[in-house]
Amino acid sequence: MFKLKRTLGALLVAAATAVGSGAWAQEIPGFSNWDEVVAKAKGQTVYWYMWGGSDAINGFVDEFYGKPLKEKYDITLNRVPLADTVDAVNQVISEKEAGAIGDKGTIDLIWINGENFFTLRQADLLLGPWAEGIPNSALVDWSNPAVNLDFGRPVEGYESPWSSAQFHFVYDSARTKEADLPRSYAELGGWIKANPGRFTYMAPGPGAFVGTRFVKQLFFELSGGHAQWVGPYNQELYDKWAPEVWKTLLSWKPNLWRAGETYPSGNAELRDLFANGEVEFDFTQSLSGAAPNINAGLIPPTSRAFAFDANLIGDFNYLAIPFNSPNKAAALVTANFVLQPDRQAAQVQPANGFCCGWGIDVNRVADAAGKEAIAVAMQNLGNAAADPNRLAAALVSDIAAEYQSKIEADWQKYVLRGEALPN
Repeated sequence: MFKLKRTLGALLVAAATAVGSGAWAQEIPGFSNWDEVVAKAKGQTVYWYMWGGSDAINGFVDEFYGKPLKEKYDITLNRVPLADTVDAVNQVISEKEAGAIGDKGTIDLIWINGENFFTLRQADLLLGPWAEGIPNSALVDWSNPAVNLDFGRPVEGYESPWSSAQFHFVYDSARTKEADLPRSYAELGGWIKANPGRFTYMAPGPGAFVGTRFVKQLFFELSGGHAQWVGPYNQELYDKWAPEVWKTLLSWKPNLWRAGETYPSGNAELRDLFANGEVEFDFTQSLSGAAPNINAGLIPPTSRAFAFDANLIGDFNYLAIPFNSPNKAAALVTANFVLQPDRQAAQVQPANGFCCGWGIDVNRVADAAGKEAIAVAMQNLGNAAADPNRLAAALVSDIAAEYQSKIEADWQKYVLRGEALPN
């Protein structure tokens, strides 16, 4: 940890200089160039409203963003903790109704995604488009649907990525050989048959989106690929492939843990089954793979993460700026700063407490300081993380929110309760 912080600290000056010198990629509402943004941000306080339920994440934001923003840009970061992001959404809506427009609001930046973003976007309560105008947006792969679609809905420059997560698996290298790992759902089905009672998955449902994600990915593989699922909800497409998914899951059921009579209700229950040796695989969303749970003493130190070769859903956490932000320049500089390669390198490492994935495409980083920071980060991830190249190759976006509730309800009906499948 000490070595990493010293390395990133040494890189900060060079990397911070690059933040203010990028080309003006796209006009940002209210500003004529990036130098003007940086100049107006000086002396401002950015009020960043974000979920505050993790002391580790709170500390990371204060240490890796708050201090350097003050030192380099004279921006004061005021992190405002939320119990739920919808509280910030409701505050912006209330301010609009009360006539607090222009720069008369109270929120400068929101950590956001999914329905909360869509609510503000539909109500035209966000500044934008700006996300492809900040200099470090050049490091973002905007062509990737996992980036330019937020749970199936277009981002369109109204939010900028901060970090990411991607579904993959964890195994215990003391019990399972890497060569024997399944790399697709088809191979997993064979593995389950050959190892009865040694696999289960989370019951899809509200509060267990990872279980739903596990099932969604099976839709992609059985139907021949993910691309056809991108865009608005397609009932005809769902009706065509859903019976095949339920048939596949039902064919596994006799060989699942407890013969599929019961399923883990969430992350903690599945993790405990894995840690106790009752099942061979756990799920993770962290680029750090098994490391966070190893460090917490929750799973064996021989645990390792691994990925399928295709159809692993990833999504991004974003930053959005309300239409009535009082400190828009400081918010823009902050959103740009979190995309800096050395800040991105800091956030992926378990020792720093955040443990989310890259918000940038690391292959787009060209400067020596940024490349060195990334190399240090990858080295510090250790062997508990999955192969990042394999993960990147398998990355696909999540799909329209309507599929979520439909899959959860139908899984309960046809797989858990065993009702007759539709003809």
